Amino acid sequence: MADNTTSRRIHILDKNMVNMIAAGEVIERPASVVKELLENSIDASADRVHLHIEDGGRKLIQITDNGTGISAEDIPDAFEPHATSKIRTVEDLTSIRSMGFRGEALASIGSIASVKLTSRTKDSIQANSINIDCGEKGEVVPDSSDYGTTIEVRNIFYKLPARRKFLRTANTEMGHISEQFTRLALANPQLEMKLSHNRRVLHNLPKGQSIEQRIGELISKEIRDNLISIENQERGIMVRAQICTPSISRGTNKFQYTFLNGRYIRDKFISHAIKEAYRGLLEPGKHPVTFIFLEMPYESYDVNVHPTKTEIRFDNPNLVHSQVLASLREKLLNVKTEVQGSISSAEFDRFPSGGESGKSNAGAAFQTSEGLDEAMNRNSSEYAERIRESMQNFFENSGSGARKDLPGFWNQRPSGGAGIQSPRRPFAPDEPSGRRFERAAEDFSLPPIENRPETELPLKKWLQVHNSYILNETEDGFEIIDQHALHERIIYEKMYERIKDQSTGALESQKLLIPETFEVREKDREILESSIELLEKLGIHIEPFGPETWAVQSFPTLLRKASPSEFMSDFVERLSDTQIHPGREELVHCVLDTASCKAAIKAGQKLGDEEIQHLLEEAEQTERSSRCPHGRPSRIRFSIKDLEKQFKRTGF
Repeated sequence: MADNTTSRRIHILDKNMVNMIAAGEVIERPASVVKELLENSIDASADRVHLHIEDGGRKLIQITDNGTGISAEDIPDAFEPHATSKIRTVEDLTSIRSMGFRGEALASIGSIASVKLTSRTKDSIQANSINIDCGEKGEVVPDSSDYGTTIEVRNIFYKLPARRKFLRTANTEMGHISEQFTRLALANPQLEMKLSHNRRVLHNLPKGQSIEQRIGELISKEIRDNLISIENQERGIMVRAQICTPSISRGTNKFQYTFLNGRYIRDKFISHAIKEAYRGLLEPGKHPVTFIFLEMPYESYDVNVHPTKTEIRFDNPNLVHSQVLASLREKLLNVKTEVQGSISSAEFDRFPSGGESGKSNAGAAFQTSEGLDEAMNRNSSEYAERIRESMQNFFENSGSGARKDLPGFWNQRPSGGAGIQSPRRPFAPDEPSGRRFERAAEDFSLPPIENRPETELPLKKWLQVHNSYILNETEDGFEIIDQHALHERIIYEKMYERIKDQSTGALESQKLLIPETFEVREKDREILESSIELLEKLGIHIEPFGPETWAVQSFPTLLRKASPSEFMSDFVERLSDTQIHPGREELVHCVLDTASCKAAIKAGQKLGDEEIQHLLEEAEQTERSSRCPHGRPSRIRFSIKDLEKQFKRTGF
């Protein structure tokens, strides 16, 4: 007879092994521990929370609060799986008001680290503590402590080398911890919150601060100074928000914070509403900066979706989407109207942003028929001069490559029947205004084709589409080129070759008359300092300028169209988004990626024939020109066979 004990293949895991496995869903890295413990302090009604970190949380995470505390009888149970004081019945799940409720956090933390918890309730004469070492629980013993709870988490994952090896550098892990701290600090301005790393205080936030003050201390003073306040309540949803004008945007959406009843959340409906609210107001590739605080009945959504509790299911997601979109869009349009004055947004967008004469002459003078008639009644030479100045201003400020074809467009004089006829004929006093308008149109029209001077232009095999794409004929078909992506790759490769060549010096740069400053948060300082040598190779010279402030002293002439402070802010932001400590290759890519994006021609920019010809020639001499530095395709090719297939001509 076979031995059943040796043939059994199904085993029931012990409780500690179950906790270790479950911890993988709750505790991903030290920042996960910080999030869970801070939320416990908030649920304990604390109004003071101090967080101390060592070695990016790998060595120590210590949180001290002045909340209600835990009694000696409850301390052992607090580390049991699914033990919680926040809910009791199934009905409680339909209206969760606390930050935590699953009862998984302490059990998971206790199973993957060495933990000491010390707590004292307000009606107790002494504190009590317990030690837990990767699931092995000690006895509860008397201890000394003030009211509230202190929990120390040491050597996270030290008995799980497979998990610990995936932890990143102390700087990277500290960046994630700072982000969790920031989210909870923004949502709870009533709390006094302090964060220190390796005995150095990073943030010390007094309780009772305004949300604007916290944004200034935690995010950026520039963002704080450009906030627009929104408050709107309708159909059971309160939308409070602090958003930035479109001029203050970022390269990623990391500065879009959304909170629901004090809980940080991520939701695709709200993200889409934000994107739609700023539609048409931002440059391509830019993301708005928003801080949205929603309040709605707890029964209207379900937070019990994922252990991290950042995903939400709304009973009516379309209502949430429409309320957020309407609140933001209405405010943005109102702000735009205030800036523009009486000019409508549709008319405003048609005229260039530079030069007041371009707006007043080319725009306001033609808003009404009375304005047009008044202009036509003036002396024709004065009228022509005004129009000439207005149009010259337009082409100078439009950034269009087409202006290269018009250097003397408004200054030409009749010569052998060719050129533009400059109006010098005065209007007759009794001449109807309609005829005066026709004569003005005739005076500023192009001469007949047969009278225009011939110019030698190469046979064009391309066409610019929507001022963003170039349709180019090839030997066996055609290709569609993304002009911005292609130009990015060309600039990237040129600068990369320059950096690789050790015999060449730094790129040509210009010393700034007035240095431009940019903010650098403490967690990003180390990364920035490690990239100084590479930046100087590119002709960018930066120096510390004060607490959390650096200054750009010199900037490369290649990037003359870019703002030095915006360039460096984007560069630091991209570096802080990386999950690994960047080496030289990562730094090179980040610098060149940012530089090429800033220097490249933009989508929506009209190009002249010479510019397109030059771009295509440069592309033929550039390696990897089929993709931009981000990896997006810069050109898509189609063969004649592809076209014939689409038009069902394959059978002929």
